[in-house]
Amino acid sequence: MKIWVPPPTSGACSMVEVNDENYTRVTEFVIVGFPGLHPSYFQLMAWFFCFIYVTTVVGNFLLVGMFLLERSLQKPMYIIMLSLALSDIGFATVALPKVIARWWWDDGRISFHTCLFQEQMIHYFGTLNSLIMMTMAMDRYLAICHPLRYPVLMTNLTMSGSTALSWISATVAPAVGTLDFTMTVSFCGPNRILQAYCDAVSLNALACSNIVPINKKSYGLAMFVLLAPFFFIVFSYANIVVSVMRIADAQGRLKTFSTCGTQGCVILLYYVPRFVVYSTPFIPNLIIPIDFRIGLTLLYSLFPPVANPFIYCFRTKEIRAILERWGHGWRNHTTERTKPNTISVITR
Repeated sequence: MKIWVPPPTSGACSMVEVNDENYTRVTEFVIVGFPGLHPSYFQLMAWFFCFIYVTTVVGNFLLVGMFLLERSLQKPMYIIMLSLALSDIGFATVALPKVIARWWWDDGRISFHTCLFQEQMIHYFGTLNSLIMMTMAMDRYLAICHPLRYPVLMTNLTMSGSTALSWISATVAPAVGTLDFTMTVSFCGPNRILQAYCDAVSLNALACSNIVPINKKSYGLAMFVLLAPFFFIVFSYANIVVSVMRIADAQGRLKTFSTCGTQGCVILLYYVPRFVVYSTPFIPNLIIPIDFRIGLTLLYSLFPPVANPFIYCFRTKEIRAILERWGHGWRNHTTERTKPNTISVITR
């Protein structure tokens, strides 16, 4: 049977289930978002995140469409960009609709199992993005540091296999964490998630059982997933910079540093704040305000999916040429449809 029980650390009541073993189990969570946000700003936040979601989906779907329609883009560099675009669409679709509903209709309720599924997918796509960026760094390293061997080492088949391996292996760490979580963690009252979506850090804070061993294991997995690809990315970009300094002229160096600098900023924005958020609970006497932590989480979660199509894709010469060709074709087609019919008069 189900009864209403006031949670001990929350101002709201939570729906819990009482079974024959005389313990309670939470069946529903409430996503709070920013606890300090005044209700008068709810609509503004909803519109903002709706804009972020639409921009992310449209920008990345445009890249997917171009890859499918243009055979010239079906090569290793764009295969990994396609994989990144699909991952970004997946992450935004898992995370943002509930965030928008939270502030648009003041509906933050989410069922227990839906929350666990969202938490699983959030960490899955986070792991996947890390592996994809490592693969992308490997591709750029081979292309710039070993240009003569690149066509042999990196074929469409090789890149397709690498991206498929990333999509499959990204399931391991989240699955291990979720399996430990569901088998050993119980929730018996507090159900207000101080975050914009369900994630391991926020859910662990609501657990009634001893979660210290699980926290340590989750942290170890998260650091491995983050730092192993990050160190490889740093190694790749360092070698790229050294190679460019040796062989390129001043203009080539400037162009390479501009591209690598922009990509490096996105990579740092993805890894550094995530490391800070994950490590804060394990650093004594270091406390981050809740609203700041949520804002930092949303920054590293949502900015890269919006920026990736413009940084990795639309700045490349081939994609700009395709977009210009499509634009010219659309304008010519529109002109032909709107051109008035003319009647030629032949005079003698």
